[in-house]
Amino acid sequence: MFIGKSIEIERRAFLRRSGQLAMMGAASSYALDLAGLAEAAAFNGTGGYKALVCVFLYGGNDHGNTLVPFDATNYSRYAAIRGTAGSEDASGIALGRNALANTVLAAPSDQRLTDDITYALAPTMPRLKTLFDTGAMAPLLNVGPLIAPLTRAQYDAGSVPRPAKLFSHNDQQSTWQSSQPEGSRTGWGGRMGDLALSSNTNAMFTAINATGNAVFLSGQTAVPYQVSPTGATLYNPLQNGRLFNSSAASQALSTLLRSGSGNVMAADYARFNDRSIQYGAFVNDALRGVTLNTSFGSGNRLADQLRVVAQLIAARGRLGVTRQVFLVSLGGFDNHDGLIGTHDGLLGQVDSAIDSFYRATVELGVAENVTTFTASDFGRTLSSNGDGSDHGWGAHHFIVGGGVRGGRFYGRAPQVSVTSNDQVGQGRLLPATSVDELSATLGLWFGVAPSELPSVAPNIGRFASADIGFMKPAQTAVAASR
Repeated sequence: MFIGKSIEIERRAFLRRSGQLAMMGAASSYALDLAGLAEAAAFNGTGGYKALVCVFLYGGNDHGNTLVPFDATNYSRYAAIRGTAGSEDASGIALGRNALANTVLAAPSDQRLTDDITYALAPTMPRLKTLFDTGAMAPLLNVGPLIAPLTRAQYDAGSVPRPAKLFSHNDQQSTWQSSQPEGSRTGWGGRMGDLALSSNTNAMFTAINATGNAVFLSGQTAVPYQVSPTGATLYNPLQNGRLFNSSAASQALSTLLRSGSGNVMAADYARFNDRSIQYGAFVNDALRGVTLNTSFGSGNRLADQLRVVAQLIAARGRLGVTRQVFLVSLGGFDNHDGLIGTHDGLLGQVDSAIDSFYRATVELGVAENVTTFTASDFGRTLSSNGDGSDHGWGAHHFIVGGGVRGGRFYGRAPQVSVTSNDQVGQGRLLPATSVDELSATLGLWFGVAPSELPSVAPNIGRFASADIGFMKPAQTAVAASR
């Protein structure tokens, strides 16, 4: 059933890739290597189940109070910028050094970070600290959208292209998720889904959105299937066919919900509704057969979303999938004011939810085969605006899973400064690692062939490598039962 679809996906990917490589020219040796690879290996869907889970933190997470300088020298610099010079107590928007002692992340002996910096997680993230210590979590330092490698001098001179509409919430959310500002029709999660469709018996469950409409999971062919924390959304009047005790009214509502228009948003909404109406009962029936003992607590919206993701993974056999991409999210991170207190609480929810989800994958025997990663609109300024921080660019993020080379840092640590050349003013980090490098590394682990990477990460040919190294080689991962 999917052979023709697979050929068409590969044909379109070839055309896109040819155009992308032609546009890159000889931008890098890696681009030339891609051009020489065979077309046959479009996607490796063998080796058992694999899933990627994007945890998007809407509003722009303050990375400066998420991964905090802890050694005496760099903490002093941090406190001078965010709080009171010479103080180790909480002041301004600086966290107190004493409160960080239990969440220090010790880099391995063979790793030395910029200015010998030592980092600690926010005090409300002790569970991620434990995951780091046990090798299941890795921080990725100063990552953000880039079109090509960029220095501060090039940024100032405008001599190298940079992402459009920097520091804008909507545009940078879209750029993180799709490599294009607001208005993009496909995201890199959806583009991976395009390649993975033919690996799944039921292709409609390749990309699953547990949080609401977003471009990340939209592909050229892949359409995200939307669920709520309680499972598939059912339209009860349509299930029994008797809205207002009238089958005609039920049919009219069904037509309305499934009808699009010339408006792009309306058409997308209609597609999502149509899929939910058709397959909702099937999904919920599959979920009823799931037993999951891991506790996700209560009152945590992110944990509720990750619980249903874990249940869907447990039901993967019933759903007929071996490759899936998921999106979950938590909002509230636009902390221009009230950073202290508000931000701590949000990070506590992230810490608890991701830890519960990881433990659920262990319970299900798929920890090696499920990789979770955080993302956000942008980082924030290191400097304070008085009671919070303002929109930035690069930020620190986390990769979690049994397939992760955890317990060490990836990327390049920035200086703790508002004047150094690795920031563009007020401590807004100039990314040292691109989102394309992040997505390409995840893509290779997921099964994307090197020749297909430009269809997922369109700028990857401009960077030196497509593999940052934070994932274990595929042959060392434990394959879960299909």
